[in-house]
Amino acid sequence: MSDKDGRVKSWLESHRDTDCYLDNDSSCSLAEHDPSQRGAQGRASLDSDTNLFPLMETKLYLRRWLMLLIFCLFSMTNAFMWLQYSIISNIFMHFYSVDSLALDWLSMIYFLTYIPFIWPVTWLLDKRGLRDIVLVGSAFNCIGAWIKTGTAEPNMFPMTFFGQFVCSLATVYLLGIPSRLASLWFGQQEVSTACSIGVLGNQMGIAVGFLVPPMLVPNVEDKAELAEHIRVMFYITAGVSTVLFVLVALVFQDKPELPPSQAQAQARSIHPDEYSYTASILRLLKNKPFMLLVLSYGLNVGCFYAVSTLLNRIIVEHYPGEEVNAGRIGLTIVIAGMVGSLICGIWLDKTKTYKQTTLVVYLLSLCGMLVFAFTLNLGRLWLVFVTAGVLGFFMTGYLPLGFEFAVELTFPESEGTSSGLLNCSAQILGIIFTILQGKIIDKWGTFAGNIFLAFMLLIGTAVTALIKADLRRLKANIQNPTLRTVDEVQ
Repeated sequence: MSDKDGRVKSWLESHRDTDCYLDNDSSCSLAEHDPSQRGAQGRASLDSDTNLFPLMETKLYLRRWLMLLIFCLFSMTNAFMWLQYSIISNIFMHFYSVDSLALDWLSMIYFLTYIPFIWPVTWLLDKRGLRDIVLVGSAFNCIGAWIKTGTAEPNMFPMTFFGQFVCSLATVYLLGIPSRLASLWFGQQEVSTACSIGVLGNQMGIAVGFLVPPMLVPNVEDKAELAEHIRVMFYITAGVSTVLFVLVALVFQDKPELPPSQAQAQARSIHPDEYSYTASILRLLKNKPFMLLVLSYGLNVGCFYAVSTLLNRIIVEHYPGEEVNAGRIGLTIVIAGMVGSLICGIWLDKTKTYKQTTLVVYLLSLCGMLVFAFTLNLGRLWLVFVTAGVLGFFMTGYLPLGFEFAVELTFPESEGTSSGLLNCSAQILGIIFTILQGKIIDKWGTFAGNIFLAFMLLIGTAVTALIKADLRRLKANIQNPTLRTVDEVQ
């Protein structure tokens, strides 16, 4: 017997009376044991390079799906309010008598707000927990929506900007939640899928934001009539936000009584006094693979933010009077991305091929951007729908991949902190790309602007190829491969 085998055998013997263990003749008393896996496969691997931890009780609760649904609905309303101005930018420019840059800032304020506020919010997430963060975020969402109900007047642009700023504060509280919620509530074989569904909530809100405003607010010259349409849209949003705030306050929970996976059980075993938020940030900044991912994620998502913000201008330049179809093209981008996100999440849960999948999706996002750029000016609107769908499938399908890859590279650091750094990069580059692409479009046209974004995606693809796939969470989960969590209806 090797020294390593001897150490593991000694640990098993010493914990025979106090902790859960596995050997040839016994099964785990704290989780369901697969009888078919007895024998050599019924032991924790003696040859694994992963450190062996005492097995802990894990359990999956049915109400985890309710927590995920509530969060998705909250995220959806906030994402809708992000785009409710920019997708009909020409209409709001006429109504408020402002230029395109001022209108673009109603979208970019979401990016700008995130950058300074993400640091205290991720600290609060670690200190106060998931429920308090989601509750405060939904409160900001509700307050901002009600502020905007009083701004359907041509002279109220400063106040509508303030209402949008309050809504943007809610974004700080929700963007990093999908990976955190998935890790706290979902098991090893479903965590990537759950994260993808969490991201779908935001994407669904973007889809509704592309589709509904052009339907509720038609392009009419009479500002009095226009004000009535805008007011209806604002009141609908405020009503839905209020219902969701009440739902979060009454139903949403912080975490289950028992952890859903061995990785999460190990994370819970870290005493609060042993955790330092500052030290965690410093460790992440020194993690080279993660910092490469931060850059590549920011490049991809920054391009998506620029396209989403400027889509009305991009489409209307080539197809005048097609505001409604511009919204439908945006809807196509996001719906295709939702399908891509879900497929990628399921694929990751099945294969755990994080880097390979991320690299392939990134490369295909680049190809989609090039195809979109070269076919936009051909005068065939149906073709724009097709190419936009291909672009959306891969570009927005990348979002959950970045979150999950980050958690793997940084475990056991807080998922909220790693997601916060990813999103901070995306917001910074989103502002830069939106402003630069807008300027390029004004001077050289949409083709040059789209080629600029394609070049950024090319850089991101090269950076992704350099990332070393050190899958730490996966190693923590597979150290005891014969354990399975049990679903419990509660």
